[in-house]
Amino acid sequence: MIRPILICGALALAGCASNNEVSRSGIYDPYEKDNRQTHEFNKAVDKYLFSPASDGYGSIFPAPVRQSFSNFADHLSLPNDVINHTLQGDIDAAALTTVRFVVNTFFGIAGFFDPATEFDIAREDTDFGETLHVWGAAEGPYVELPFFGPSTSRDAVGLVTDIIMNPFVVLFQDPTQYIGVVAYVVDAMGNRYDYDTTIDSILYESADSYAQARILYLQNRRHTLGVEGEDTYLDPDFDPYEDPYDDF
Repeated sequence: MIRPILICGALALAGCASNNEVSRSGIYDPYEKDNRQTHEFNKAVDKYLFSPASDGYGSIFPAPVRQSFSNFADHLSLPNDVINHTLQGDIDAAALTTVRFVVNTFFGIAGFFDPATEFDIAREDTDFGETLHVWGAAEGPYVELPFFGPSTSRDAVGLVTDIIMNPFVVLFQDPTQYIGVVAYVVDAMGNRYDYDTTIDSILYESADSYAQARILYLQNRRHTLGVEGEDTYLDPDFDPYEDPYDDF
């Protein structure tokens, strides 16, 4: 029962943003005050917990080992990719992802290695947020989620739905069902270590880390979804670093 409710809720939330509600910068952020508070919380978690833990993780484990953990985390998300490709009506991508999962399960030692890529079976990453986009759901308000960071109402509901639909959560019992969560956290630590300089420059060296993270997320997400219309989403003259209160 909960899955249909989530889907309907996502469509309702994502549909809240019409073109008239989007600012000239292509950003609809009616919860900015709360979002900024969450952003400061996330920065504190990163500064005092996640970044030090990532540094320790990266120092202990060499790059090949970190890559194996990353491969495993990606592998565990492939069943969700199959589900979402199917829901999007992309049967070819669903079939290719299934083949990739089988190949890496048996020849990649449960996904720790990635022979499928060497066989030209590339991953076609997707998620339920993209599924909602394909179904016609609007982006909705920008939100920053605790621990997860930048998102939108559509992608936030998509994230929760992906977690609930994950076969490792549905089919397995404690503690096996938490393998995916542990793999995600370990992979995230690896990414934090590998992109340390870039992330630090956004969070701690920019004049407004919230605004910069927001515009980078929205631009990247829209590009990933194939949304390229600057006339609809982004003002060509928009400067993400300008003072938004200059006109007041």
